[in-house]
Amino acid sequence: MSTKYIFVTGGVTSSLGKGIICASLGRLLVARGLNVTVQKLDPYINVDPGTMNPYEHGEVYVTEDGAETDLDLGHYERFLDIKTSQENNVTTGRVYNDVISKERQGAYLGKTVQVIPHITDEIKSHIVDLGESGDYDVVITEIGGTVGDIESLPYIEAVRQLRYDVGRSNTLSIHLTLVPYLSAARELKTKPTQHSVKTLSESGLQPDIIVARSEYELDDTIRNKIAQFCNVEYDDVIASLDAESIYQVPFMMQDEGLDKRVIEKLKLEAGDADLERWKGFVEAIRNPSTEITIALVGKYVEHHDAYKSIVEALIHGGAVNDCEVNIRWLQSDDLTKENIVENLEDVSGVLVAPGFGGRGIDGKLAAANYARENGIPYFGICLGMQCAVIEFARNVCGWETANSTEFDEDSEYPIIDLMPDQKNIEEKGGTMRLGLYDCKIKKDTKTYEAYGEELVQERHRHRYEVNNNLRYKLVEDGMKLVGFNPERDLVEIIELPDHPWFVGVQFHPEYCSTVNNPQPLFVDFVKASLKHAKDNDLAEPIKREKVVIN
Repeated sequence: MSTKYIFVTGGVTSSLGKGIICASLGRLLVARGLNVTVQKLDPYINVDPGTMNPYEHGEVYVTEDGAETDLDLGHYERFLDIKTSQENNVTTGRVYNDVISKERQGAYLGKTVQVIPHITDEIKSHIVDLGESGDYDVVITEIGGTVGDIESLPYIEAVRQLRYDVGRSNTLSIHLTLVPYLSAARELKTKPTQHSVKTLSESGLQPDIIVARSEYELDDTIRNKIAQFCNVEYDDVIASLDAESIYQVPFMMQDEGLDKRVIEKLKLEAGDADLERWKGFVEAIRNPSTEITIALVGKYVEHHDAYKSIVEALIHGGAVNDCEVNIRWLQSDDLTKENIVENLEDVSGVLVAPGFGGRGIDGKLAAANYARENGIPYFGICLGMQCAVIEFARNVCGWETANSTEFDEDSEYPIIDLMPDQKNIEEKGGTMRLGLYDCKIKKDTKTYEAYGEELVQERHRHRYEVNNNLRYKLVEDGMKLVGFNPERDLVEIIELPDHPWFVGVQFHPEYCSTVNNPQPLFVDFVKASLKHAKDNDLAEPIKREKVVIN
């Protein structure tokens, strides 16, 4: 069976949830026994999102091969239990960069380089190369942005061409659009969908399936109207309604028959969907017996997508421990020694998030100090681990001016320092320590107990590390350095042995947490937080009607 290609576009407005629809469809096809991967084409001119402000773009998701990518790739991995790579996220910046490099090398034999065919050919090659890189039955390609945007036009044209290149029977076009409810008229309006499909069709791409995003049920009249005016069959109008959890969306799409229509139209050989494990997970997150509160301390908390993978990993850990994790979002800029008690005295755990730059560091140090001195489970990720080390060096080791050279280049005690191979790097994009690296864990530690193995691999995104020349002082005063990169002897994990649960990691464990394989440290952190909550009468029992997924 040749590889089939599904293209997902969006209309009217952004933030309709194309990534979740792609991930949900992928989950359903995988559950039917198909080999599936998902790709994101982003129309912005940045080569990757690595240098973007999290307020603007949300989290930067890092793949095993070290690519800095869109956060939707996190959804793909979490839903499908797959590993993505640099080829799963392509930007306009990267496409143009590749074309210009080829032109400079004389690859086009003196031809005038143009959007068509050179840019569109480059886009097509990225799609087809991904399809040929593995034994894939289906490649789902999400086209970012909104139909009609000038930035998206080359992608729409490339997809139009590709449908003929690989054969129309091997491709499918899905269009996600909005059906808004106007409260004044008390009715749903299909006109935005009609105009969106018209705009798409004017570019030569007729959708085969329309996924209609709406807050209200679509009755037969609405579905018939969309089908009639948008030139699709009635069964190809799929309603996508609001869900309590993104993890319910695969069931909603299954109920609407999305996977069934895809299989029929592409003539795929597939079995019945096995969603029992997924069903168990969704029932677990909807029927917890207890709820706890964990503080997430960061500098971008106003934009929750900046910590998307951390939030999802906490949900996964909560499901394993039969508890609902409520997040208390704390802006690190606002935390001080004076108000730290009122912000953290009733939480069950503290997670200090990653980040860059000196803004909000004092608040993160205050959170680490309060958790350490009061026996509250603490989880420091990347910069959160470095803050725990700085706080310990200042208040336990007696190095009151200890700091990171990221914040103070002339620190007397640079307990966190720039990695040697980073010191001569001037370009910011794609130059950090990125991707998967080995970590060897000492036995008889909380981290080893969580993982259950001595050698693990985790993904990294950082420039600074624990200073090997000064780390002796941390050990002398009671901090345990329990995880190391075996090749370079870099500190990867720290613990405090006389604390209920105090762990800092240099890597980003949240990137590897999926529904079927929750990340061990998040599971153990939630477990420790739940114990702390029960021991201190902070856990709240939940009494509500049990939800069963049919």
